[in-house]
Amino acid sequence: MRKFFVAASGLLLVLVGAACNRGTGEPVVGLITKTDTNPFFVTMKKGAQGSAATAGVDLQTFSGRVDGDNEAQVLAIENLISFGARGFLITPNDSKAIVPAIDRAHEAGMLVIALDTPVEPADAADATFATDNYQAGRLIGEWAKAKFATEGKEARIAMLDLNANQVSVDVQRDQGFLEGFGVDVADKGRIGDESDPRIVGHDVTDGNEEGGRTAMENLLQKDPSINLVYTINEPAAAGAYEALKAAGREREVTIVSVDGGCPGVDNVAAGVIGATSMQFPIKMAELGVAAIAEYAKTGARPQNTAGKDFVDTGVQLITDQPQAGVEAKDSAWGRQNCWG
Repeated sequence: MRKFFVAASGLLLVLVGAACNRGTGEPVVGLITKTDTNPFFVTMKKGAQGSAATAGVDLQTFSGRVDGDNEAQVLAIENLISFGARGFLITPNDSKAIVPAIDRAHEAGMLVIALDTPVEPADAADATFATDNYQAGRLIGEWAKAKFATEGKEARIAMLDLNANQVSVDVQRDQGFLEGFGVDVADKGRIGDESDPRIVGHDVTDGNEEGGRTAMENLLQKDPSINLVYTINEPAAAGAYEALKAAGREREVTIVSVDGGCPGVDNVAAGVIGATSMQFPIKMAELGVAAIAEYAKTGARPQNTAGKDFVDTGVQLITDQPQAGVEAKDSAWGRQNCWG
């Protein structure tokens, strides 16, 4: 009964919104994000809304209740199918479990574009518009490796990942960081199977500050000598810093992350985060909406970036502690180009 009520309520809300706009005759395009609270996805939504107005499409937006909520995203796809959307953009909460719903969308003639997080297999979507997440991880790994080599320090590494689902964006950032730092990752497609003694352990954060704080506390209990912390994103990094501060270790530990949100860039300037890899979510959403609008008009499908199996929307390392051989921009540049 609870599931039926949630589904029926969500469908009613969506259909009310669709009824208000259907009379315009504009093609319907969907945006389905992981959550509606993370600043990354809030920014993505704003980018999609601006692009939709320019492209002349009716944008319908949805999100999971929490990071990892596949059920709500499946319902959103069913809703879009029910009123004839031409396509949708999705940041999948579960890259594998969402595929059957995407298959049903394809049967309905829809174009499906993954944003930020690829589905598994990647070709289950028509295209992926994303940061090169492996490269984003590799950049902060290379920076940390250079910094620790310059300082003559042996790393004790804490890995603060997303969740237990091993979604592609989580795996790629984690493994990219470790490879950039010089760790043998064993199976590149799996988190946590490496055997390097420098790694204290992995814990999950759900990509938020509270989760980052708890994960950092757990790993500090395991090994108080941790001096390098990888985090899946900047909210998790902020939580990790609070745990380190409470333990009196904040000045002895280097934190690296991925995002490029304005609060994260501010934390680079403040010395909370040593380096972060900046993404460009507005560009992802703008290009994605424009691609579906073009598909609705002409049937043309987006083309991948040369040499890659996705459309690369760019990544930039941000740090105020430059290291030899690692190209980066400072936090002043980051503040001019950040999001959120």
